[in-house]
Amino acid sequence: MARIGVFVCWCGSNIAETVDSEGVGEYAAKLPGVAVSMDYKYTCSDPGQKMIIEAIREHKLTGVVVASCSPRMHETTFRRTVAGVGLNPYLLEMANIREHCSWVHHDKEAGTEKAKILVRMMVEKVKHNHKLYPIKVPVTNRALVIGGGIAGIQAALDIAKEGHEVIIVEKQPSVGGHMSQLDETFPTLDCSQCILTPRMVEIIQDKNIKLYAYSEVESVSGFIGNFKVKIRRKSRYLKESECTGCSDCEEPCPVELKNEFNEGLDTRKAIYRPFTQAVPNSFLIEKTKEPAPCKVVCPIGQNVQGYVALMSKGKFKEALKVVRETNPFPSVCGRVCTHVCETACNRSRIDEPISIASLKRVLGDFEAANPELITYAKPEETKSEKVAVVGAGPAGLVCAYDLAKAGYKVKVFESTPVAGGMLYLGIPEYRLTRDVIAREVKAIQDMGVEIELNSPVDDAQELLKKGYKAVFLGIGCQKGKDLGIEGEDAEGSTDAVAFLKKVNLGETTKVDGNVIVVGGGNSAIDAARSALRLGAKQVKIVYRRSKKEMPADPREVEDAEKEGVSIEFLSNPTKVITENGRITEVECLRMELGEPDGSGRRRPVPVKGSEFIIKSDLLIRAVSQAMEQDFDKSENIKLSRWKTVDVDPLTLATSVDGIFAGGDGVNGPETVVRAMEDGYIAAESIKRFLTSRDLKEGRNFPAHKVTEEPAERLFEGVEKASRVKIPEISIEDRNNFKEVASVLSDEDAIKEAKRCLNCGICSECGECGKACEKDLIDHNMEDEIVEEDVGAIVVATGYDLMDPSVYEEYGYKKYPDVLTSLEFERMVSASGPTNGKLIRPSDGQTPKNVVFVQCVGSRDEDKGYPYCSGICCMYTAKHTMLFKHKVPDGKAFVFYVDVRASGNNY
Repeated sequence: MARIGVFVCWCGSNIAETVDSEGVGEYAAKLPGVAVSMDYKYTCSDPGQKMIIEAIREHKLTGVVVASCSPRMHETTFRRTVAGVGLNPYLLEMANIREHCSWVHHDKEAGTEKAKILVRMMVEKVKHNHKLYPIKVPVTNRALVIGGGIAGIQAALDIAKEGHEVIIVEKQPSVGGHMSQLDETFPTLDCSQCILTPRMVEIIQDKNIKLYAYSEVESVSGFIGNFKVKIRRKSRYLKESECTGCSDCEEPCPVELKNEFNEGLDTRKAIYRPFTQAVPNSFLIEKTKEPAPCKVVCPIGQNVQGYVALMSKGKFKEALKVVRETNPFPSVCGRVCTHVCETACNRSRIDEPISIASLKRVLGDFEAANPELITYAKPEETKSEKVAVVGAGPAGLVCAYDLAKAGYKVKVFESTPVAGGMLYLGIPEYRLTRDVIAREVKAIQDMGVEIELNSPVDDAQELLKKGYKAVFLGIGCQKGKDLGIEGEDAEGSTDAVAFLKKVNLGETTKVDGNVIVVGGGNSAIDAARSALRLGAKQVKIVYRRSKKEMPADPREVEDAEKEGVSIEFLSNPTKVITENGRITEVECLRMELGEPDGSGRRRPVPVKGSEFIIKSDLLIRAVSQAMEQDFDKSENIKLSRWKTVDVDPLTLATSVDGIFAGGDGVNGPETVVRAMEDGYIAAESIKRFLTSRDLKEGRNFPAHKVTEEPAERLFEGVEKASRVKIPEISIEDRNNFKEVASVLSDEDAIKEAKRCLNCGICSECGECGKACEKDLIDHNMEDEIVEEDVGAIVVATGYDLMDPSVYEEYGYKKYPDVLTSLEFERMVSASGPTNGKLIRPSDGQTPKNVVFVQCVGSRDEDKGYPYCSGICCMYTAKHTMLFKHKVPDGKAFVFYVDVRASGNNY
């Protein structure tokens, strides 16, 4: 049972003048659990303490409440008093009735009532207190300093001199902080580097100091004397400890970015060190968390930024090598790729996306002019296993290419007389010339891939029985679908796939009369433009939706219309009218758009009574494509409900062990680059299958979606510049299958490449790795989490300048000659971007009059900060002297609110 003693102090008149101390004591005596209650003029005095001691002994108290003045002043005194008589000191509580009652109340009655409440609270609290005993805990004899500026450096050095270990964590690649950016220091105007650099070097040399540069504290746990700290060491993408700072890697890097150390007044490379005296004196590579958007969305992960960056420097040979790392069809893709990379290009936020496809074509044609550049590294070893590929389209050829690179013997079986699949059979020559396809197919053959033409496979499982250890089905969709309307099987009706095959194989050389093409995809556009070139009198496309919903490449649609193809939008054929078994007219119905369907496009709805007739001598159906199912006599290979090959979506494995499938035969009609992606996925699965590895382990579905927002600094200072126009032959000359689009000149290609924003920072072009003789570059390096035990932590994280652009009246970032204090500092520094010459950024001339504006953002709760930084007055005084040293006949004007210079404290 609790036996509490309450002792109320008068504190002379300090408490008693506004609080009835006797009344509070009498009130406390009646509280439950209180064994004794006393009041005394000075409880903290020696007699007062003896009174408490005697009460504890006499009443066998289990707890004590002292109602007096501040616990900060006397809590230690009273704890010592109760401990001296055997009561645990933590069974004492204090009620502060001086500061909380007498000093804040004028009404004695109110002050007394409040004192009673505080005493009652402490009585209840002390009932729940437990005995506590002091313990000794070992202290980790190490300190952590967060921040490697001059304050952090000096703190670390001072602690280390006392014999303690110190860990410095600095988020920048080098220690030195803002002081390393200064030219001279106030008040002596000594060189900042002269003061700072010896201390920076001393950090590296001191055995008691461990430096984690380019690192950040992730978390701190534990307690005073025993902290556990998690530190993220950000990857430099090179071996820091072995880097000598020779800078050989820096010059060949094609990526140029604003130099933060020089406050954006000049540029640096993606591989860099902040400044020459950096500690550690190691280079690093800067990258974004995910690659540039163009690479992220590309189905084959083409390193677009890599080759574009190299092209911006005129390094076409090196750029071609980057393309060839993942793409065996640079010339093909440069002509017919749907370039989703361009839709993701951040340059479109400023003006227009980079013309990525045309740049790739430049490299493809550059390769054609320099065939000796088509070289592939031979595989480390030749494997004994044979792999069969059915279909020499993009999916099959890429699968064969990737397997050949790994050393496997690959044979491709193609049912038609040409290799290339729908590249050759489905795309007209005015878009993709046959020599381009032949050249890039030959490069794959030169790697050892055997292609057998006119060799249809009617039972894929037979290939396994013939000794092939795995089979890839890249059979495509080479059969057109019907419209499902009356009379469409009449003479003069065909599908786009069959029509384009005959055109591209030279079997159809003439088209007469009026042609109707039904559909809105690229095949429809290709068929229409081809028919026009073959002599058709009139070509009309009938499409059931509006132009906005048309899936064909907008540029192809635009070209078709320029060449004379007319398009009936919001129309759909309902019946074919014939005479003597041959098509003469097509009846159509007007449509209107309703609610969106599964594709996200608005569903076309027939308009009753809107029938109309179009004369036609040839009807070309281009509504969809299907797979010709003649590859599996046993019917063991499972098909989907869409009659395509059913595969595991991650591995592309079919229902038959050892047989894989991809491309249009799995996905339905898709793009060239999407088929190429499946070729790579299947090749990886086949390699795993042949080496008895798990097909799924460590693999994920490629999202091809950009998740990282671009940094604002990418767009700063970028001037608008339209993309280079691709040269084309005139409309009048498009009466044959001569290629319409021409290749960019080298000059235009370089100009276009220079528009790239370098969104991924490092382009991973590989040039720095080739220049590093010690082979220190490692693009696969990852961040490292380290744990350190420390006993004390010093936070010296420094400051960042406020962005003055929020004050529009100053025109910062609007007018080039408006600078921040640090920008001015870097300009006048001998190690700065102008070698210490003070110039106007707008014209490069020396300014004769300079205005210094103080207090920007200071004591401003709306846009800035509510406090005064306390150093700017002296900082500006230094700047005026630096200006006068550089321009003795110049005039400096200082605009200020008031001067709060710190005198001799500086």
